[in-house]
Amino acid sequence: MARALARDDLDRAIALGLLNDDADPARACAHCTPTCALAISEARANRLTALAARERYRARAQRLQRRADERAAQRAGAAPVAASEVADTVDAAIEAAPPPRPALPNAAAAALARAKAKAAQRGPT
Repeated sequence: MARALARDDLDRAIALGLLNDDADPARACAHCTPTCALAISEARANRLTALAARERYRARAQRLQRRADERAAQRAGAAPVAASEVADTVDAAIEAAPPPRPALPNAAAAALARAKAKAAQRGPT
């Protein structure tokens, strides 16, 4: 396994058991040194991290594709709307809308009305 990793032959190292749960770097070879065992452990950890990332990427791609398919199905399922139906909907929305609020509060409107009446009594200038 150590020789395969040294030659950057990950396929061979995996075939020799790099990713096995019971893989013990100390038993990787008869002449394994602590440095060699550490390299095997690091290679195993890096490979497992890469495989987990690839699985997350694939799951995300499937999730995005499913959402896109659902949106496409919703768009395809929506029936075309005639112009008269749109006008009826707009009219119904206008009728259901609450009455518009006055632009001025009651006290300000009363003051403005008094000022207009006073100005009208004075006449044009």
